[in-house]
Amino acid sequence: MEVNHSVSNDNEILFEKGKQNDSKLKVERKEGEPTPAFKGASWAALLVGVAAYLIGLFNATMQLNEKGYYFAVLIFGLYSAVSLQKAVRDKDEGIPVTTIYYGISWFALIVAIALMVIGLYNAGSIVLSEKGFYGMAFVLSLFAAITVQKNIRDTQRARERD
Repeated sequence: MEVNHSVSNDNEILFEKGKQNDSKLKVERKEGEPTPAFKGASWAALLVGVAAYLIGLFNATMQLNEKGYYFAVLIFGLYSAVSLQKAVRDKDEGIPVTTIYYGISWFALIVAIALMVIGLYNAGSIVLSEKGFYGMAFVLSLFAAITVQKNIRDTQRARERD
């Protein structure tokens, strides 16, 4: 009885070609680099949080100076969150960070959050459900900004290693 080895070899060759094609389709991710799904989710969370907050402000019946206040608090919060994330990460990686900058970064984030809480607490023209909406959109935006910053930094660092 004769065994046909050529069929087996043909299947192995096709299997190997399939593996090669699969590897060509995959984008090579460096060690320590976040996955594309995580990067996308982070950006989506940031865009959804900021867009929801801004759409809420645009449609709100409050006065223009109130809208300006809540817009400024959002921008201040986003900047201070990213700045603090960078300072904490630099410090953790042994990159020199002055104590004053580190302290100001913490202070700025605390002030931004306090301004949001105080503003919402004292806002008589906003119903409780809207206050919750603004608070949650604000927190989502801050968290997402930190995550996006972390992803950018991790990606840059992973690519610099190679």
